[in-house]
Amino acid sequence: MSAAQALIAFALAAGLLTITPGLDTALVLRAAAAEGPKRAGLAALGVACGCLLWGAATALGLAALLAASATAFSVLKWAGAAYLLWLGAGLILKPRARFELGAETAQPAGSDGAWFRRGLLTNALNPKVGVFYVSFLPQFLPQGVPAGPFIFLLAALHAAMGLGWFAVLIAATRPVAAALRRTAVVRWLDRVTGAVFVAFGVRLALERR
Repeated sequence: MSAAQALIAFALAAGLLTITPGLDTALVLRAAAAEGPKRAGLAALGVACGCLLWGAATALGLAALLAASATAFSVLKWAGAAYLLWLGAGLILKPRARFELGAETAQPAGSDGAWFRRGLLTNALNPKVGVFYVSFLPQFLPQGVPAGPFIFLLAALHAAMGLGWFAVLIAATRPVAAALRRTAVVRWLDRVTGAVFVAFGVRLALERR
């Protein structure tokens, strides 16, 4: 797989994951509905910066591990495959019935900078993001490409896609929020995303160094 093919494959997979609603989506939608587009944009920017922090940490750590030994590669591969299969199976078998914008995301309004910090900390303090990056990003490493810089490039691409999606959400806050409350929509997104996780988990398990 060439670098261009890896980027295209990652963009397709990450695009689907980006539009699947989670805590970040709830934070930005709530900010847009309650505080306006400016503060929602700052929250989205904070989320993207959180992704970049995890991307940098993952790039440095993975580069060291992959260069260390074949054993480290195998351990990382099997752990990542198991994690992705577990996530995917859970989403397929037990999809959510609703996506709530409830009290769990409600916080005092605060200043403009406070919304940026909330977006940043939502991602930076969530270890699940780091575990996901370690599990997901190595699958898109083409042969002969330095691991660290390319992994950070993938994280930066994911952050940019997130900002683009958040811009769409902010521009269409009410209709999008209403759609995300529909059981059929949420279950469909969860099951499709779960299938993607399972497929990539199997692919990672079969990957050779």
